[in-house]
Amino acid sequence: MQLVIGNKNYSSWSMRPWVLMRQLGIHFEEVKLRLDFDPHSLFKRTLAHHSPAGKVPVLVDDHFAVWDTMAINEYLHDKFPGRGVWPEDIQQRARARSIAAEMHAGFTALRTHCPMNIEADLCEVGERVWDEQPEVRADMARIEIMWAEALLASGGPFLFGAFCAADAMYAPVCMRLRTYGLPMPATTRTYIDHVAAAPGVAAWIADALVEHDFLAFDEPYRRHR
Repeated sequence: MQLVIGNKNYSSWSMRPWVLMRQLGIHFEEVKLRLDFDPHSLFKRTLAHHSPAGKVPVLVDDHFAVWDTMAINEYLHDKFPGRGVWPEDIQQRARARSIAAEMHAGFTALRTHCPMNIEADLCEVGERVWDEQPEVRADMARIEIMWAEALLASGGPFLFGAFCAADAMYAPVCMRLRTYGLPMPATTRTYIDHVAAAPGVAAWIADALVEHDFLAFDEPYRRHR
């Protein structure tokens, strides 16, 4: 299998299936493309061979492409039963899917005002965002409650005990909260530390830190460097 992704420092959607597969020991070949949304760019021309959506990530398995993150999760669950993509218990699996789907469709304010940028320290920006954006504070309140309830029910250290697709879906959120230094309770901070230390996530972070590829359109708070 191949996983087509974008820049590791910025591409939050690419991060999700990559860290899941790496964490669960699912072998794949990485195909990394430099993010460039010009219709004639190498990024767009390469993706056109795999995905009508023209976005990353794309999982390619024997010439068959899956291009939505949640669809990739389900494909991996079906292809590798028992590997731990989702919890084994039917109710916990449904809850994990619900939490993951909420991330897939929501938290627009947090994602808009705090774009993922793993190598940056934007705590000063985070203070301003926190003061000026009530929608970000509302997103954070929901995330904190969701995580706390899941961790209490499972006993941790991950949302459903062992690392699964739900944790992978929120790994970029963990990166955002570290980069922008948003206020959070101790339970949230501890969970973020566990996610960042998971081998699959740690490997992605290490790659992002040595990428050194500044993309101005992904740097709303640092136009000059």
